[in-house]
Amino acid sequence: MLSDPTRLRIIQLLLDQGEMNVGDVVTRLGLSQANVSKHLRQLLDAGIVTRRSEGTSAYYSVQDTTVMQLCDLVCDRLREQKLEEVRAFSSLGI
Repeated sequence: MLSDPTRLRIIQLLLDQGEMNVGDVVTRLGLSQANVSKHLRQLLDAGIVTRRSEGTSAYYSVQDTTVMQLCDLVCDRLREQKLEEVRAFSSLGI
């Protein structure tokens, strides 16, 4: 679940901003509604986020804030990998 950059961005946004509906997430991240809805469904099925209905809107929030620690670990590792790739590319002298 935490290996996808889009899902990580959604989790980070929900942790930073609190409960949001799909439209808010779409607007803030600049992604399509279909894409956001798909990822929120996956996060919901995995128990990472919760869903609350209000009228015709669904509001999502992170269920367990300790997931932030996992996100930090994953994001840190992804940053390290990218830096290693940049260093390797730079050492080629191209």
